[in-house]
Amino acid sequence: MHLSSEWVIGGLMRLSKALGVREFVVGFLVMASAASLPNLFVGITSATRGIPELSLGDVFGNNFVAMTLAVLVAILFAPKKEIETGGKTVQTTAIFTMIAALLPIVLLFDGTLSRVDGIILLGLFVCYLYWLFVKQGLFTRVYNHENGGIPSAEKIRRSMKDILWVAGGIVILVAASVGIVLSASFFAKGLGVPLLLVGLLVTGLGNALPEIYFAIASSKKSETQLIIGNLMGAVIFPATLVLGIVALIHPISSVNFQFALSSRIFLFIAAVLFFIFTRTKKKISLGEGLVLLALYVSFVAAILF
Repeated sequence: MHLSSEWVIGGLMRLSKALGVREFVVGFLVMASAASLPNLFVGITSATRGIPELSLGDVFGNNFVAMTLAVLVAILFAPKKEIETGGKTVQTTAIFTMIAALLPIVLLFDGTLSRVDGIILLGLFVCYLYWLFVKQGLFTRVYNHENGGIPSAEKIRRSMKDILWVAGGIVILVAASVGIVLSASFFAKGLGVPLLLVGLLVTGLGNALPEIYFAIASSKKSETQLIIGNLMGAVIFPATLVLGIVALIHPISSVNFQFALSSRIFLFIAAVLFFIFTRTKKKISLGEGLVLLALYVSFVAAILF
């Protein structure tokens, strides 16, 4: 997985330079959407089998890891031991990230994520994409073309190799993640562990592995805009697009109140802290990352014990 992460990072950087795409948008749209494929796979499969609560736990667990453990990992490997979160696009996306993380929690107050709730979640996803594309002038960083203007046909042809590297790296990352998830789920179910708990602690963490590896590789290259774009996308995509699709296929009920309540409380705290840390001083420091780690450890302890 380390090698495939390097392929993805290198390919994305070269494509960004050739096509003039901002780093944040590359991290958000390309890597985050690709890394969300395992969440979508788990979601559709569980919904069609009548057990959509597995997807709920998976998304909650994935989002929690993305806003806590993955943040600290990225900070530890960053040269300055911090993640920069400046720029209007990042700051505004932080608001969307918090809303996306909290909206499923709010919609679950009645105990069910209905098809109407699914439409609401999908609506939020569409609204963010519309804002992102309309506000292209606010993207945080763009690479300058050597000759300026639209990239030439020659540059685009040279970029095809990078596209293949990116695609290959993403496929390996997703395949590795799915393999881990399927294996862990098999053994967990064999032990009689509740589906929601499997989603929270097994599939959620397993599906967050691409974000963690991507964060490490990006940090080593000091590409902090890629990191924050990927982490925010790792929350927005599953919480809105994936849960929205799953709810449309099969409404989700919180069948296990203990795990559902605990996960919602911790996810609420994580979303608020992530938002605050992103907005204050326009960077997430090592100290703030350790706070997020402590929250993750507390979450696991509360769920298991």
